[in-house]
Amino acid sequence: MLAASVAVLALAVRAVLRLFPASPAPDPVAVLETRLASGEIDVDTYRILRNELAGRVPAGRRTL
Repeated sequence: MLAASVAVLALAVRAVLRLFPASPAPDPVAVLETRLASGEIDVDTYRILRNELAGRVPAGRRTL
């Protein structure tokens, strides 16, 4: 009887989790574009952060 109750509870939990999936993490570039569009950051800051996200670092900022 206990095993049947646990099985029903597990099925109920699984059904609820499938109905309400976790939200995916936002895309960093999309967040950056939203911040630029809202005026939170300026174009120069946007370019610097976008390049850092892409893995492109200016020559003067490289570290070993």
